[in-house]
Amino acid sequence: MPPPPSHDGPVAVPGLPAPGRPLVMGVVNVTPDSFSDGGRWDSTPAAVAHGRRLLAEGADLLDVGGESTRPGATRPLVAEELGRVVPVIATLAADGACVSVDTMRAEVAEAALEAGASVVNDVSGGLADPDILEVVARRRAVYVAMHWRAHADTMADHAAYDDVVAEVHDELAARRDTALAAGIDPRRLVLDPGIGFAKTADHNWALLGALPRLAALGHPLLLGVSRKSFLGALLADGSGAPRPVEQREDATTALSALAAAAGVWGVRVHEVAASLDAVRVGARWAAARAVDDPGGGVR
Repeated sequence: MPPPPSHDGPVAVPGLPAPGRPLVMGVVNVTPDSFSDGGRWDSTPAAVAHGRRLLAEGADLLDVGGESTRPGATRPLVAEELGRVVPVIATLAADGACVSVDTMRAEVAEAALEAGASVVNDVSGGLADPDILEVVARRRAVYVAMHWRAHADTMADHAAYDDVVAEVHDELAARRDTALAAGIDPRRLVLDPGIGFAKTADHNWALLGALPRLAALGHPLLLGVSRKSFLGALLADGSGAPRPVEQREDATTALSALAAAAGVWGVRVHEVAASLDAVRVGARWAAARAVDDPGGGVR
């Protein structure tokens, strides 16, 4: 299996940019109900314009999704999801963008790859639709397998762990093994600990503190923490009211820097410019530390 990231830079994934620092994946939600920006980009022209803005800010990769996975969300019909993402992906890919499709469905993954996507970002890690693994393997796409336990409408019921780090590690290892057994190229497999999915705030912080253990699974790590509710809880006001979603960007940027210093492969964010600066700082910090600690890497 590929080695974990080192201070020389994150492991390169074939077919994707390799800038020598963590990649910044910009989120393009073509949905009416996403927790952060639902409805702002839910038409093809609006989503394309937003994607182009993120590219202009320096995004390495655009993650186009047509299904909200916020807690409590209901699923769109397959036809709805296809209608949302395929035209956007086709247009952005024709512009020369490197595009990821955020989907749990094999049919949508197939159509998105045909439209020009290079990556399938599956928050279910193949559990929601096992056929997605065959699609990715056959198309030789990059696959992001996230830790997941249930769909959005019930995932809060599954946020129970005796040891969250050990259980997420082992469940991600099982998804890794299943993906590889399906024929997915190990060099094109990325893992994601699923921050905020069937996890409490304390679970999320424990996992962020355990990135070295997750990196030991042998694949690059993608981290998606942008604007999530555990940040709102951390930054609550004196009355205990969570910090509003649109006021969590500074905290997101701070985590992008820390994640880069820890050696992650990429961060998935709603706003690109600040996180791009942050990952450059974090990566340079890690390189400077490595001079005094030649072991390097996520540890």
